[in-house]
Amino acid sequence: MSDQTTDQVRQQALDYHRHPKPGKLEIRATKPMANGRDLARAYSPGVAEACLEIKADPETAQDYTARGNLVAVVSNGTAVLGLGNIGALASKPVMEGKAVLFKKFSGIDCFDIELNEPDPVKLAEIVCALEPTFGAINLEDIKAPDCFIVEKICRERMNIPVFHDDQHGTAIVVGAAATNALRVAGKRFEDIKIVSTGGGAAGIACLNMLLKLGVKRENVWLCDLHGLVHEGRTEDMTPQKAEFAQPGGPRALGDVIEGADLFLGLSGPNVLKPEMVGRMAARPIIFALANPYPEIMPDDARAAVPDAIIATGRSDYPNQVNNVLCFPFIFRGALDVGATEINDEMQIACVEGIAALARATTSAEAAAAYRGEQLTFGADYLIPKPFDPRLSATVSVAVARAAMESGVAKRPIPDIEAYRAKLNASVYRSALLMRPVFEASQSASRRIVFAEGEDERVLRAAQAILEETTEQPILIGRPEVIEMRCERMGLEIRPARDFNIVNPENDPRYRDYWQSYHELMCRRGVTPDLARAIMRTNTTAIGAVMVHRDEADSLICGTFGEYRWHLNYVSQVLGTPTLYPQGALSLMILEDGPLFIADTHVHTRPTPDELAQVVLGAARHVRRFGVVPNIALCSQSNFGTQSSDSAERMRAALALLQSMPNDFCVEGEMSVEAALDPDLRERLFPGNRMKGAANTLIFGHADAASGVRNILKAKSGGLEVGPILMGLGNRAHIVTPSITARGLLNMAAIAGTPVAKYG
Repeated sequence: MSDQTTDQVRQQALDYHRHPKPGKLEIRATKPMANGRDLARAYSPGVAEACLEIKADPETAQDYTARGNLVAVVSNGTAVLGLGNIGALASKPVMEGKAVLFKKFSGIDCFDIELNEPDPVKLAEIVCALEPTFGAINLEDIKAPDCFIVEKICRERMNIPVFHDDQHGTAIVVGAAATNALRVAGKRFEDIKIVSTGGGAAGIACLNMLLKLGVKRENVWLCDLHGLVHEGRTEDMTPQKAEFAQPGGPRALGDVIEGADLFLGLSGPNVLKPEMVGRMAARPIIFALANPYPEIMPDDARAAVPDAIIATGRSDYPNQVNNVLCFPFIFRGALDVGATEINDEMQIACVEGIAALARATTSAEAAAAYRGEQLTFGADYLIPKPFDPRLSATVSVAVARAAMESGVAKRPIPDIEAYRAKLNASVYRSALLMRPVFEASQSASRRIVFAEGEDERVLRAAQAILEETTEQPILIGRPEVIEMRCERMGLEIRPARDFNIVNPENDPRYRDYWQSYHELMCRRGVTPDLARAIMRTNTTAIGAVMVHRDEADSLICGTFGEYRWHLNYVSQVLGTPTLYPQGALSLMILEDGPLFIADTHVHTRPTPDELAQVVLGAARHVRRFGVVPNIALCSQSNFGTQSSDSAERMRAALALLQSMPNDFCVEGEMSVEAALDPDLRERLFPGNRMKGAANTLIFGHADAASGVRNILKAKSGGLEVGPILMGLGNRAHIVTPSITARGLLNMAAIAGTPVAKYG
């Protein structure tokens, strides 16, 4: 890296920390503070009631304060990253960063606490005094052997989890990586020889973890700056190192590396030489974890032994041993069951959960975050990536279960599967709202045909459909392309074995399909030759014909191309006098709840009758998500203040709806602001029919509906489910090119529900 590039990277990092406001954290209130009544409840006199409840029963602090979801990251700055003893104040950016990771990956609130206290006993006493404030303590960047003293004292005196992440977090991730590396190499913990360099807090913790996993103590050879830790050595020894002392006299790393199965480095750069790698056992495992420069660069190790299995601490090489795979989730599980400590059973559960996740099919979200990387279990993919959303439920549930089974949980979770669903809902924002839809879809096994079956998102969705639903995916695409892409992405599914395929280039049903299409379209200008060509090239038309012929129950298309292009073929083949596209409904999942928007795609300028049909369809579909429809007809006009085109059409639509029997609230015409602000709406039109904020907005022009949808996605972090095509009896849905694999899974669940289930 050139000096100029280094300067640019440095400046970018500084700008990141400085702008738009200094630091990486802020505190936000979780309760309203808008008037005197709120103030009286938040502080005096109302706060006294919560104080008295806690005095009577200390466990209720979890109910009335943030303590149950609050962790302290505590450091004295004596061993910060690779920077050494830089002091408490200079360590603050690191501790703030740790707090941000807690919040990002597991939703845990965190205060960073930097203490000017070098004495380990005094430091421990300060930490112990913090127990009333926090639900758990994360010790960070405290030098060895002081960290052992601090943690021991705190764990003995405190009744909440105390976890030194530099020791145990590193050890857990190393344990998971070693578990899978041995599986790849065809070796067992109890048989291997380990040579380790380091002897600090992380190194000792990793070795102890490997012992718990089955490694024999006599097979561990620990080296540090002074060579092998051996019996009788006095120089730079600690009780922790002494436990790994080997018999015999002084020896160097090069003397003991012969035949080693696993090299574990937590020391410094260039400690392990290529010639040493060549003397290790067959298929050696090399964990060179010094940062930023490892004990040996992966390219040098592979040059010496091409089939070596390598992990580092760096993000620019495969198998990054990163504590973020562990600490957010082990604390999440511990806090949720009220654990009094993080014991060996919980740590082993964490190891097993992380290792098992790497062996499972890669998630679509991780693949998207690490586009271009091969995320298939093997020598270059031993542990999951930090942005794999499945970590939260997999690891936290394993930790919580282990805490309950080992007897350290003060608040056991009665329904572990409900807890898993709750964690998934916190990661997959659509999970909670989609739950009623997924449950309804379990009542039938519907055949869902995907028009763009070669698309990577469709293939990942098909894997998830087979794992999570009773639906049967059918993919339109070339079998050899689908097979190749499934293998490349590490998906377990294979065509013909797990799902059916329609090959546009060579399918035995081709004649039946083009003749069916010609029969439908022969009086609309489609000749036999054109029908043949369309059934060879137009996968949306092929999928629609399959639904028409009852070879599939529903079609999903639109991962590329323009919405109305797909709609044209869907309408041609599947439209009838009673089933026809009535509108497109998008569910936007926002921080403060769901908001439905229509019509986003079907009608450019809907008539009053079309608007009424959009409202009726929206009301049906909103109920599918367990939401009571509260529908606003949106316009610039507020209850007759303007005579614009959209206002007139909205008023006419409302009149039509009022002439029909319905069991939902619809009101209008009104501005979006009035729809979402009940107080404003009441001032504008006292006694209007709508109570509370609208949850469904109906617009008089597709530009307006689509614009609001896109603004909510781009600027408000809104997550879209849909668009849902209303009026075709659930026989087809047209998505948009921005959809994700998770979005396709959600649409498959919607398509997988028989129409009778929701009216």
